[in-house]
Amino acid sequence: MSCINDISEFGFWKGFFVAHWERRGETFWIELAGDPDRQLVCDGCGGVCRSVHDTTRRIVRDLPILDAPVLLAVPRCRVACLDCGPKLERLPWLDRYAWMARRLVESVVRLVAVLPISQVAAFFDLHWSTVKAIDKRHLEATLPTLSADGLEVLAMDEFALHKGHRYATVVIDPRRKRVLWVGNGNSRVAVRPFFEALGKAGCSRIRAVAMDMNAAFALEVRKHCLHAEIVYDLFHVVAKYGREVVDRVRVDEANRLRDDKPARKVIKSARWLLLRNAENLPGEAARVQLAELLEANKALMTAYVLKDDLKDIWRQPSRAQALKAWNEWIDRAMTSAVEPLIRFAKRLLSYREGIISHARWRINTSLLEGFNNKIKVIKRMAYGYRDNEYFFMKIKAAFPGIP
Repeated sequence: MSCINDISEFGFWKGFFVAHWERRGETFWIELAGDPDRQLVCDGCGGVCRSVHDTTRRIVRDLPILDAPVLLAVPRCRVACLDCGPKLERLPWLDRYAWMARRLVESVVRLVAVLPISQVAAFFDLHWSTVKAIDKRHLEATLPTLSADGLEVLAMDEFALHKGHRYATVVIDPRRKRVLWVGNGNSRVAVRPFFEALGKAGCSRIRAVAMDMNAAFALEVRKHCLHAEIVYDLFHVVAKYGREVVDRVRVDEANRLRDDKPARKVIKSARWLLLRNAENLPGEAARVQLAELLEANKALMTAYVLKDDLKDIWRQPSRAQALKAWNEWIDRAMTSAVEPLIRFAKRLLSYREGIISHARWRINTSLLEGFNNKIKVIKRMAYGYRDNEYFFMKIKAAFPGIP
């Protein structure tokens, strides 16, 4: 093949030209030669050098040409630096000791941000672990470090890592919609590294933290963030009410009516009618069915009505009004004569301050519920992650927040 000297004008391999190329099977082999007039730069100090200490031949992968893999034979020089001694020559298109051109690495990073690793690996004919390692190095280099600048409120929640009650915790800045930290577990010990990384000064700036009714989260927040109010999320409290009160009353009433099979069947099949919000019922027939059910059963009527009234506490415009609504709800629950409701109200007493704090701090974990859906998508794309550190970095990269 004839010598091609003008390809360097396209900026493919700055400082080099193609001395020879040929096709071997499905692969393009390209022999590069160094431009004798190029400026030699030390990879240690960045200084300009005048001479070469020695040269070795390195085989490097580059982007495919017309779907054919490309291998470069690169004369890799060590320059004779007066300050550093023998050092590799700095090249803008090839990192130190790399066997892949920077162009190929950057293309892998761009694709793996939107496609599963296995598909990117197949596209570039690379091993799965190679693509993962490239992406992980990129994330390590580009993800911002945890900073408390401008941070005043937090939201915390857990999500399932694997089947079998294995969880991780995610902490976000709800105002800027960014993930701050992700860690294994949902215990006090598990979340402590976040507060330690935030530091005493950063923790002192936190004024409110939204969370579910996780005692471990609350205890750790109180220990580290001395000026922060805990804000319990409406969704989690109402979901707990649905499980412990509405469901329990429904089952108890169905058992009480075991000898009246038609009536028992109506109550047993009404679970989703009772748990759904009235505005979300599917059509007029469902609304009529719910009204008839509640009219025929006083205990279910009480549990259902107090479920909606419980939500009103979070809708109050001031702390005083929220406290008034709370006291009224507790009084009604305690005098309801519905045992599951009374038990729930007693357990809820210790959460009072965190519930009425929502009137002052209008934050919740609903944003985290949306984040959790996307986390599930990230996990499915990789058919699960065996490297939790990498998985957590992918989550942080997916939610960089509003600048």
